[in-house]
Amino acid sequence: MSTTTSSSSSTSNPSAAGAEFAGRTAFVTGAASGIGLATARRLGAGGANVVIADYNAEGAGKAAADLKAEGVSAAAVEVDVTRPESVEAAVRFTVDTFGALDLAVNNAGIGGPSAPTGEYDVDAYHRVVRTNLDGVFHSMRYELPAMQAAGRGGAIVNVASILGSVGFAGSPAYVAAKHGVVGLTKTAAAEYAAQGIRINAVGPGFIDTPLLKSMDRAAYDGLVALHPAGRLGRAEEVAEVIAFLLSDRASFVHGSYHLVDGAYTAV
Repeated sequence: MSTTTSSSSSTSNPSAAGAEFAGRTAFVTGAASGIGLATARRLGAGGANVVIADYNAEGAGKAAADLKAEGVSAAAVEVDVTRPESVEAAVRFTVDTFGALDLAVNNAGIGGPSAPTGEYDVDAYHRVVRTNLDGVFHSMRYELPAMQAAGRGGAIVNVASILGSVGFAGSPAYVAAKHGVVGLTKTAAAEYAAQGIRINAVGPGFIDTPLLKSMDRAAYDGLVALHPAGRLGRAEEVAEVIAFLLSDRASFVHGSYHLVDGAYTAV
């Protein structure tokens, strides 16, 4: 699970993506590492200006510097998605820096502790929901007006999870938040489709990101066994689906929820 338009043509190979996002600006939360960074890199390879937004200001700065070294037009901004004023400032920074906002990927998220619902720490529950669900709402709350102001449509992808469609024992807060992200995505998509703004969601399975590095081998192998594909996903694989949803190749795709899960939810 993840704890994160404009184009005429493209390929699935980032190095051959050409300029499908040329002249567009993308705002990506939780982009200092993992799925967020892979997505920022993919969009930058397609010609987009990319803003790396993350709670980890140092990590965001390093990620932006790395992308610049790769020839990407990138900038970094610190953001706390649990605070609407922080998100508003980060979106304003994006518009001030690059002139407009066209694409957004709301990926910031946390995992939270593991415990049964009847024993779950109340403060931890609210912390997870504030980040994973409220953070997506706060992001769209300020991204959407910025896209409307630019007057050229736009596209948003919210990063939910496989746990936006199924349950997972011991993760009531995470599961509730990710189900909420899917519902919020569908609602906003219906509201803004006529204005040329497309809003969709992706549901990654367990992805081999830094969040899993601290797991012991037995637990890691247990996660792999849950995926009929026989492995965990790669952040770049999720980024490719996100890039598709942000591109004009997905011009009639509104309010959808795309699973990227190695058949986890198919059995």
